[in-house]
Amino acid sequence: MRILQILALPLSYCYGLTMLVRSLFFDLGFFQSEKFDIPVISVGNLSFGGTGKTPHIEYLIRLLGEHPLIATLSRGYGRESKGFILASRRSNVKYIGDEPLQLIKKFPHIKVAVDENRVNGIHKLIDKFPDLEVVLLDDAFQHQYVKPGISILLTDYHRLYTEDFVFPSGWLREFRSGARRADIIIVTKTPKVFSPITRRKLTEEINPSPSQQLFFSYIKYGCLIPINEEQDLAILKKLSYILLFTGIANDYPIQEEFRRKCSELSIIKFPDHHKYEMKDLEKIKTRFLDLPSRKKIIMTTEKDLMRLKKAEFIAFFKDLPVFYLPIEIDFHDKDKTVFDQLIIDYVGMKESILT
Repeated sequence: MRILQILALPLSYCYGLTMLVRSLFFDLGFFQSEKFDIPVISVGNLSFGGTGKTPHIEYLIRLLGEHPLIATLSRGYGRESKGFILASRRSNVKYIGDEPLQLIKKFPHIKVAVDENRVNGIHKLIDKFPDLEVVLLDDAFQHQYVKPGISILLTDYHRLYTEDFVFPSGWLREFRSGARRADIIIVTKTPKVFSPITRRKLTEEINPSPSQQLFFSYIKYGCLIPINEEQDLAILKKLSYILLFTGIANDYPIQEEFRRKCSELSIIKFPDHHKYEMKDLEKIKTRFLDLPSRKKIIMTTEKDLMRLKKAEFIAFFKDLPVFYLPIEIDFHDKDKTVFDQLIIDYVGMKESILT
């Protein structure tokens, strides 16, 4: 460990013990978890972001299709509002946050809501939509006031929770033992070419309990999409430089993807959920104009795009070749078939088949 991590260990143990005692109070019944009559699937992690929760929520939405009435519920990280808000396509990032905005834009047939109190949020959704058939909880692994039918824990292939420690010495929100609450563990962002040896090593490292299911997912990249519909796509044929700017927790997979698309990758990294200002855009433009080539573009992520949907920002980028890269996730080998069937069976039976 680095010296600062060692010095922070007392704080990490205090923080971790606080979360451990809190979890114990739920186990002993001092704090009550509420179970609902409709299927509730929680997707979360032990770490502070960066494991791919939103793409996995999107996968579940696509898996369940347009037939069930689906709702997603999250805290709405970074929003300036409070309480329960039901999103619409006219919502903006200021009131619901970037991830819920991305979901309502891509899946207008579902209900997207935010509420820091997940129990209250689910009750509100059920009251408003009596025919609601399933609720997907985004980033709710530590929100134990709700008892989900299936709890999915994500962990980054490049930073497994088994190799990490509690904040501030590491990036975990609680001790690794918290993983015992998960019904399903998914190792995310694994290589697309995934050997049986790697699978075996990861399985031994995570060592899931007999009641837990372990799966492995990877990222699938879509086509580059311009934020300006009038952009000439011919520029993408032979790229020399790409300027990538992101405000997400972990952008290393995207960096790896873009390095294969150009001769040189220049990077501007902002904090996770960064609220962009005009000075940031000026910085991006200046860096881009300084790149020594005409065969160059500016790239960002779909999540960052949600925080750039302001008239003045779009106007600023009007004459610049700015693109974003949509992503999806998929599962390796037989994992897809088994995982899909588990989810479909649970939603159909309306009770967990894993407990």
